[in-house]
Amino acid sequence: MSRYKLFAVILARDARYVKEKIEEMESLGLPFVIVCGEKVEHKNVVYRPPKGKYDAINYAIQFIPKDVEIVIFNDVDTKIINFQATLKYFEDPEVALVYAPEQVIEGPQITFYKLFNKMRKLVHLAGSGELFLIKREILEKILPLKPCKGEDTYILFKMLELKQKVVLCEECMVLTKRTKNIKSEEAYRRKTTTGVYQALAYTNPPALVKLFYIFLPILSPLLLFLGRKGYYWFKGIIEGIIDYSRGDRSGFFQKIE
Repeated sequence: MSRYKLFAVILARDARYVKEKIEEMESLGLPFVIVCGEKVEHKNVVYRPPKGKYDAINYAIQFIPKDVEIVIFNDVDTKIINFQATLKYFEDPEVALVYAPEQVIEGPQITFYKLFNKMRKLVHLAGSGELFLIKREILEKILPLKPCKGEDTYILFKMLELKQKVVLCEECMVLTKRTKNIKSEEAYRRKTTTGVYQALAYTNPPALVKLFYIFLPILSPLLLFLGRKGYYWFKGIIEGIIDYSRGDRSGFFQKIE
């Protein structure tokens, strides 16, 4: 599959989808560990009480074999399409991080990611925790992660700060389900926005990225032109900025349905 030694770390809040993810990793021929918030009897599943994905990543590092060169992070509630496409980018020795865009298969985020992924083609504005691959030697430079609701964006911004080459792999898609209605979308957008601003506080990404988020409170009312979805996106963004401004520095959030 690759001339590099690979290892996958799967992050799971609970045991739902664990069986399916084990089957997927085995079909891909990838060695893996699943850090799960519920106890599951399987040799590749380890228990860790849910404290946030940042904590699960910090905990998982001890299970990665020493000879692994590229670490794969993947959320349990996803299905990877065309994984092989991500590996070709590491033929460029300058590439340190490859991430794949989310493809939401139901709910209001279908529209959101159609817009956002077009923006990410131009500027790496946020990470994608559903699937990203990172060189082990670079990952070790940024660990342990600080508490952050947006651990994927934190890692992305840290790579950019370190002048590492980052690639958005559009040939690989990660199918996932997110919020099912626009009200829960508000809560999700609130959480992710707080996480982005936490990540910005811990890192020093390029000026264009910082400028985007400086002006986001001013730009976000434009979402209102998209109707009800846009209204809840706008509301969630503003609430997330307020949460961060009020001192929210935690890395854990309640599950959003």
